[in-house]
Amino acid sequence: MRLKTISTLAGYELRSSLRNRWFLLYALAFAVLAVALSSLSLTGAGMFGFAGFGRTAASLINLVLLIVPLMGLTIGAQSLASEREKGTLAYLLAQPVSRAEVLWGKFVGLGTALLAALLLGFGLSAAVIAWQGGVVEAQQYISLVGFSLLLALVTLSLGIFLSAWSRSSALAVGLALFAWLALVFIGDLGLMSTAVAMKVKIQTLFGLALINPLQVFKIAAVNSLRASLEILGPAGIYATRTYGDALITLLVSVLLVWVLVALGAAYLRFRVEADF
Repeated sequence: MRLKTISTLAGYELRSSLRNRWFLLYALAFAVLAVALSSLSLTGAGMFGFAGFGRTAASLINLVLLIVPLMGLTIGAQSLASEREKGTLAYLLAQPVSRAEVLWGKFVGLGTALLAALLLGFGLSAAVIAWQGGVVEAQQYISLVGFSLLLALVTLSLGIFLSAWSRSSALAVGLALFAWLALVFIGDLGLMSTAVAMKVKIQTLFGLALINPLQVFKIAAVNSLRASLEILGPAGIYATRTYGDALITLLVSVLLVWVLVALGAAYLRFRVEADF
């Protein structure tokens, strides 16, 4: 692979994202909601400080769990499928570029645009907190932002994987929306129902939680706030007692594995796909 080619393709994807009305709408929605939640979380608080910041951070975590996966999945889902449908992908592959370079170029370009949009929202949120007299716990806030960015890359790679297997943009987006619903809603409800119906062991329940990247993000974000994982139930308590300080390393590793596995699976499909 040639880094110059990947950089060129990434730049093209970045510029295309900035002209994409859906991407701009996502970015605007995230920024507005982040600012609104930060402002509302501090309104009426009798005493600012960590308590006020903790409430704001909890609101931002819930916002990230809903919006960021939707952004990453749908943007990634359109990456290959839309160009395949238009016929531009065949033209691109006719040039002296490899499929790996095309895939990495799209991931880097779309990832840069996605991360920039999230950083804008989080930056405005921090500015609102400071403007209203709140206190931003810098280390915890940076950790929250970092885990959010990592979750965005995970869902983007999953979206690209779905796009590699889809023959049309509509199918890819449909699969992305289904995956979003499954990760956001079925994940929590499925774990709860499984735990109740099958009376699974705590370590098994924690293992099942690691399968869902949104659950991994939630555990990591709550832990980064120096809050007790008891609010996440028995699995949270088990994670704290079993892994201790190594828990964050484990969770970050799981998210990174998600990125690599999804992109690897997308490349395997993309490489053997001959009919564009």
